This record gives sequence, structure tokens and C-alpha cells, in this order.
Amino acid sequence: MTPFAIAGVQMYVNALVPNVDGMLQRLDILMARFPWTQMVLFSELAPLGPLPRFALPFDNAHLHRFQKAAIKHNIWLIPGSMFEQAEDGQIYNTTAVINPQGEVVKKYRKMFPFRPYEDGIAAGTEFCIFDVPEVGRFGLSICYDMWFPETTRQLTSAGVEVLLHPVLTGTTDREAELSIARATAAQFQCYVVDVNGLGAGGNGRSCVIDPTSTVLHQSAGQEDMFPIEVDLDQVRRQRETGMKGLGQVLKSFRDRSVDFPVYDRSSGADAYLHGLGPLAIPQQGTTAGLSPLNLGVTTLPEDIIKGAPNSDLAVDNQPFHSATEGTPPPSVAGKTVSG
Repeated sequence: MTPFAIAGVQMYVNALVPNVDGMLQRLDILMARFPWTQMVLFSELAPLGPLPRFALPFDNAHLHRFQKAAIKHNIWLIPGSMFEQAEDGQIYNTTAVINPQGEVVKKYRKMFPFRPYEDGIAAGTEFCIFDVPEVGRFGLSICYDMWFPETTRQLTSAGVEVLLHPVLTGTTDREAELSIARATAAQFQCYVVDVNGLGAGGNGRSCVIDPTSTVLHQSAGQEDMFPIEVDLDQVRRQRETGMKGLGQVLKSFRDRSVDFPVYDRSSGADAYLHGLGPLAIPQQGTTAGLSPLNLGVTTLPEDIIKGAPNSDLAVDNQPFHSATEGTPPPSVAGKTVSG
């Protein structure tokens, strides 16, 4: 057995004043109550709240306080994330991984800002993977990142066994997000530690999920501290023999017979996606995002419109036809669209 105790802290987050004092107080309480805890994870944007106007350089006084707290309690500490003002003027949603010696061993910038609602937040491009000596390999993604399984695929293909996932979700899609967290644990045979905030930091319902997609803990809508001892040998055994002796999904992906042309941006395999309209906040009565097949929209490459036999949208080698065929559509970005 390779045990490791990880605690999530679900706490009220204020949008207009720093929450760092409250985080450190809760950390003191957590460690007094559960001194066996070895790693602590807070929610996304917990220290300074969800407003980009409070962005700071990565190396700041708040981070230094968290480094001292990690030393004080001899823990690995992930203090949620903060908006980072980069030297080039861009703003990132950035978190730090701090080891028990107070060293920042990793800096991670969220890859998928919640666009279009997080317009103006730049996207990171580097993955976050780190090892806890004599324990195992950990990875980190932030909130919306998990909606893109490619992010977890990259992490687990590099050996990540525990996915740390700070979130800030205060919207009606929290239920879907929890479903994705469970599916992620099963698909990628890893633990998922998903920590949401309260108030301006989210609507709670943090959770810890094991590699069989079993929920080990589920918070409700109040403040919560939840230390859970995970067993990384369970991850390794499941990856060897399959979930409950069944699906060996990581090995099946490794031994796959197919490549995925959709990941080659020049392949044209993602042509349909280019017909979905701009990435923009919906307005009253918006219909731009409805399916092209429902509205007769064709924003497709010319070979598909002409019915190339090898096209994914050619059916029985016959061309794809719009529901409004015969009606001259206006031009959009060199393609055609109607509706």
C-alpha cells in the first residue's frame, strides 16, 4: 500500500478583498484537527477572488506567505490559483505547487480559460506534472481544463496517478462537471480531487473520486475540510488488471490501431467545428450555435460541399446537401452559410 493523505478546503471566497488570511487560518485549523494530512488543495482563485483587476506578478507577497505555511505544516500546498500579471502584460489564471520545504516546484497556467466568459485571460501551454518522492506522480488542471479530455490524456500518459483539480463553478453546469470528474477517474484510471469554493468562489459540492469512479467524499453547500487518504497502489493495480478486472483503458489506448486526424489542424477533419459560429456570449434569441444540419448551414470545405468520396460528411459517396439547397447563401470567411 502506498498511502498519501490529501485534504481539500471548500471555503467562502470574497471577490473584493483578499482571502489569504482566511485560507491560512483554515489551514491552521485543518492541521490541528488532522495532523496526518500531507497535501492541501484550495479552490480556483481562492486567494484573491475571481476579478482579473486584482492580478499580480506571480512572485508576490501572498505566495511568500503560502510558502511559509507549507514549511510550518510540513505539507505540499496548492493554494488554489491567482490571476497572474505577466511581464508581457497578459493575464493568466495561474497556480503554484509548493513542497514541504517551501519551494515552488511547479507553476501552472490554466490551458482553457472559460471563454467567452473569461475573455481577456490568456491560455497556458505547459502541463503540470510533479512527483512526490516515495509516493507517486501528480498532475494538475484547473476547472474548465477537465472538460477537454486531451488535457488528462497528456497527464496520465506521462504517468500521473492523482489529478488535482481546483475549480470555481457557481453556475448550473456544476452537475455536469461532477459527472465529468467521475468519468475522468474511470477513463484515465486515476484519483480526482476536485475542490470548489463558495460565495464568489463557487457553489461547493467538492469531491474526491477513486479510479473506479467511486465517490469517496462529496461536500454539500457549506464550508468543509476533507482529508482523504488515497492509495496509489490501487491506481497501479487497476492500470495493470483493469477496473474491477475489466477495462484496461490506458493499455488499450497505447495499443490502438487508429490515429485521430482531428488533431491535425490541416486535415480538414474538424470542418464541422468551423460552422458553429464565433466563440461569443449568447444574446437574447441567439440561434447561431444551432446545428448546421438542423438549420441548413454549410460552412464546410469545398471538397465536402462538392461531395468528395473521402469526405466524412459524404454519405454513400453522395454529396452533402443543405436543407435549403438552391437558396444562394451569403459568404462567410470564404465558405457559405445560410440561416
